[in-house]
Amino acid sequence: MDIFSAAVMLFLIMDPLGNLPIFAAILRHIDPKKRRKVLIRELLFALVIMLAFLYAGEAILSFLNLRSESVSIAGGIILFLIAIRMIFPQPGGVAGLAAGEEPFIVPMAIPLMAGPSILAALILLAHTDSSRMGDWTIALVSAWGVSAVILMFYKLFTRMLGEKGLTAVERLMGMVLVMISVQMFLDGVSNYMKTAS
Repeated sequence: MDIFSAAVMLFLIMDPLGNLPIFAAILRHIDPKKRRKVLIRELLFALVIMLAFLYAGEAILSFLNLRSESVSIAGGIILFLIAIRMIFPQPGGVAGLAAGEEPFIVPMAIPLMAGPSILAALILLAHTDSSRMGDWTIALVSAWGVSAVILMFYKLFTRMLGEKGLTAVERLMGMVLVMISVQMFLDGVSNYMKTAS
């Protein structure tokens, strides 16, 4: 996987367009003067957490004595489930915050930006080729940067795309993520069959 492919995959998993309505709903109840500051703080928290998982990923796998094939298969399954939820969204509330309450790490940084699926993908990238940590860092920061820009201008994107447009884009991203997840699963199974035979 090259830097661009990794960045696209991470961007799709972060799903900033899918998170737009949720971020907008959370920020709506915060003092307008504090909104940008809160959003930047939460985005930076998410980046620090994701970088920590990227660089500690190999150590975590070694400690748990996991093979890359099992992580690839598990990652593919997780991504598939996330993609299905993007295509067929579940009804439910936004976040368990009282009106006016300022979010701190939860739920904006974790799990909306740095959710289980992105952390699993980062561990997988680190394990796949630990000699390319610079490439993975560039991919992560690029994906985070584009996501951050989209979320910083959440009012503009919501106005431009409208509710139906956001739903359509999220479902399209879900379809792409389904294909990526199936490929990850098949690669894991293929590598396992090669090493087992």
